[in-house]
Amino acid sequence: MKSKIIGGIILLVVIITIIAIQFINSNKPDEITVTGYLGGEKTGLMEDEEVQKILKDKYGITVEYTKAGSIEMIEQDSSDKDYLFPSSQTALELFNQTKSDKLYKSEIVFNSPIVIYTWKPLAESLIQNGIVEQKDNSYYIADTTKLINLVTERKKWSDIGINDLYGYITIQSTDPNKSNSGNMFAGLVANIMNNQTVVDSTTVDSILPKLKDFFGKIGYMEHSSSDLFEQYLKTGMGAKPMIAGYENQMIEFAIENPNAWNAVKDQVAVLYPEPTVWSSHPLIALNEKGARLIEAMQDPEIQEIAWTKHGFRTGVNGTINTNVEGFYGIPENINAVIQMPNPDTMQKIMDGIK
Repeated sequence: MKSKIIGGIILLVVIITIIAIQFINSNKPDEITVTGYLGGEKTGLMEDEEVQKILKDKYGITVEYTKAGSIEMIEQDSSDKDYLFPSSQTALELFNQTKSDKLYKSEIVFNSPIVIYTWKPLAESLIQNGIVEQKDNSYYIADTTKLINLVTERKKWSDIGINDLYGYITIQSTDPNKSNSGNMFAGLVANIMNNQTVVDSTTVDSILPKLKDFFGKIGYMEHSSSDLFEQYLKTGMGAKPMIAGYENQMIEFAIENPNAWNAVKDQVAVLYPEPTVWSSHPLIALNEKGARLIEAMQDPEIQEIAWTKHGFRTGVNGTINTNVEGFYGIPENINAVIQMPNPDTMQKIMDGIK
């Protein structure tokens, strides 16, 4: 009798286990692989093991990507892709203008302001020259016009008290016709040259010669913001005195590379232009698989990881809790913001400085 009871219990446990497994499997989404083009600044996020696990376990998604500049991916053939993940609203608007029939769905999932990366000696010199102000451990470019004029007027580093650097003052960026950070920096510089007013079809012709000269002084321009940022850290102040990039790049580097960050944190400086421009990161779905990825990337857990480990602002209007372990000097709010020129004007700017 006792053995029959034990056998019955075992059988019941087996039945319950089978039912539980069937229930779990019935609620588990079909597994899919989603392929697309990805901006280089987001590769760290998409390779994050926590993010990959959430995508796989909760949404049945494995993400594959090819790294490409934001403007570059819009121009390329994407007929075999499920999504595009550029780094600007402008890229999305250009896609809508040229390939609107290919758009299945789109959503902005992250934001990051454009900043200028430099080095502490240069930041201190810019403070002394009335260009930069330090407030609450953050550096702000209070006179963006004066900074841009240093480049256009062919001032040398020695003219602002930096005798260790040779040649003329430049702010390096990625290629505006290939990469979004360069594209957004071009829009920002154009606005600053236009008396800090958004450039449009009536004013773009007047600033184009000056803008072309500004970017002509940069020389070779990288196609990827991640490549430029890597060179900035590796080659130092002599080779890369000032570069334009995304705020999240330094935050992500500090969190993912604590030893390397400790070695450079007293040397680097992040300058917030006043005004700056927001780099929005729209996820463009080209089909149903891409739409599933949009839903997954808006998962609260992934949104939290995107900020705390990779520096992408995900809150309302980009407001975040600035208590990011290992990194300081991040303003909670970015208030001094100017809009980018519209896509038609940006196309004229891009053609003018190509």
